[in-house]
Amino acid sequence: MAEIEKENLLEEHSPETNRGYHFVHIDLAIQKRVVRKLDRNLMSLVVVLYLMSFLDRANIGNAETAGMSKDLHMSNAQFQWLLTIFYIPYILFEWLALMWKIVPPHIWAFATVLVWGVASTLQAAAFNWRGMMVCRFFLALAEAAYGPGIPYLLSFFYMRNEIGLRCGIFLSAAPFATCFAGALAYGITLGATQLPQWRILFLVEGLPSILMAFVAFFFLPDSPEKSRFLTQEEKNVATARAIRQVGQTGATRVESISLKDVGEALIDPKNWLTALMYFSCNVSFSSLPVFLPTILNQMDFTTLNAQGFSAPPYFLSFVICIASTWIADRTSQRGLVIVFLSCIGGTGYVLLATCRSVGVRYFGIVLAAAGIFPAISNLLPWVLNNQGTDTKRGVGIAMLQMVGQCGPILGTRLYPAAEKPLYVKGMAVCASFMFFNAILALALRTYLSWKNKKASEREAEASFAEESDGKQQTVAVENEGYGFRNIL
Repeated sequence: MAEIEKENLLEEHSPETNRGYHFVHIDLAIQKRVVRKLDRNLMSLVVVLYLMSFLDRANIGNAETAGMSKDLHMSNAQFQWLLTIFYIPYILFEWLALMWKIVPPHIWAFATVLVWGVASTLQAAAFNWRGMMVCRFFLALAEAAYGPGIPYLLSFFYMRNEIGLRCGIFLSAAPFATCFAGALAYGITLGATQLPQWRILFLVEGLPSILMAFVAFFFLPDSPEKSRFLTQEEKNVATARAIRQVGQTGATRVESISLKDVGEALIDPKNWLTALMYFSCNVSFSSLPVFLPTILNQMDFTTLNAQGFSAPPYFLSFVICIASTWIADRTSQRGLVIVFLSCIGGTGYVLLATCRSVGVRYFGIVLAAAGIFPAISNLLPWVLNNQGTDTKRGVGIAMLQMVGQCGPILGTRLYPAAEKPLYVKGMAVCASFMFFNAILALALRTYLSWKNKKASEREAEASFAEESDGKQQTVAVENEGYGFRNIL
C-alpha cells in the first residue's frame, strides 16, 4: 500500500522561548476533506448572509430611481443624509467585530441578521424622511456588527494561504448583490402594482433576511471543533491546523482577548497603512453602487435601462474578486495585485471625468467596478495574513473598518444634483483616491519586505549563536516570531 502523504503540524508551543515543540502527523487527504466541508457549510452560509446585507444596504439607490424621494417629498439634501446616516453607526460600531470572538458566533449572527432584516423591511412602511432615517440607522448598526467581522471569523477556520480566496468569495457577494439588485429593480419597475414599486423593493429584499436569521442560529458553526458536519477525526485535523496558524494559545476560539496584543496592534504601522488604504477604496466603493443607476440615467439611458445596465459591471467585478484573491494566495504577492487593481479602478474614473461619449463612459464604469471591489477583496485578507495572534487579527480588522468606513461619508456626498450629468468633481476625487491607494500599497509592501529582511537577519544571528553554544532550537513556521514572514 502506498504510504499516505502526511504533513507535520505544530502541537505545543512555548511563546517565551520558541522551544519545546513536538509534532503530530496529519493526513493531507483528511485536511482537504475538512476544507471542502468548511467551504460547503460555513462559506455558503456567510456568503448568502453578506449578499443579503449588501442588497439591503445598496437598494436605496434603486429605490430612489423608482420614485422614493418623490413619494416621500424628500429634497436632494435629505436623500444625501439618508446615505450619510448609514455610515455614522457603521463607523461607531466597527469594534463589534471583536464580538465574534467573545459571543458564540451562531448567537451573534442570529441577533445581527434579525435586526437588519427587520430594519430593512420596515423601510417599506416609512411615510416620511424621519422614519427612513431611523430604519437606516438600525440597519447600519446591525450590519456593522456582522459583515466587517466575518473575515476575522473565517481566520479561525482557514490557514493563511487559504484565507485570501475565502475572503474574496465572501466579499464578492457585494458586487454580485449589486448586480442582482439592479436586475431585481429592473424586474420590479417593469410591472404596475398597487403599492409603489420602491416599497415592494424593500419588502422583497428585506423579508428573506428575517428568515435567514433563524438559519444562521441553527447551522452556523462556532468553531472547527464544534462543527456538527465534521467527524471527530476531521475535528482533530482542524484543531491541528489552528495550532499551526496562530500557536497553541490561539488554536481554538477562546472567549477573551489579550490586552497586550491589543496595544501592540494599535501601534503597528501596517495596521494604520491598511486602514488608510481602506479609506481610499471606500470613497469610490460607496459612491458607485448608490449613484450608478442615476449616472446611467443621466447618460441618456431610460430609468428601466439604467437599472438593467448597472448589472454587467458588477458581474465582472464578482468574477475578478475571486480570480484576483486566488492569484494573490498562490503568488503571495497581494500588494502588487492591489496596485494593479487600484490603477484599473482609477483609470475608469478618469474616463468618467473626462469623456462625454456614452460608450466610453460606460466602459469607464466597467473599469471602475472591476478595480474597486477586487482591491478591497484583497485588502482585508492582507490584514489577516500579517497578524501573529487572533487578538491582533481582530484589532487589525476593527482598525481597518473604523478608519476605512469614514471614506463613504465623503464618497456618498460627491455627486450633488447640481453637478449632473458628468459629475466631474466626484469622478476626479474617486480617481485620485484609487491612484493614492496604489501608492499606499507599494509603500506597505516595501515596509513588509523590510520587516521580513530584518527577521531573516535576526534568525541568522540566533542560529549562529546556537551553533556556537552547541544547542538546537525548533522554530515555528506560521506563528509570529521565529519563521514568521509577512505576505507581500
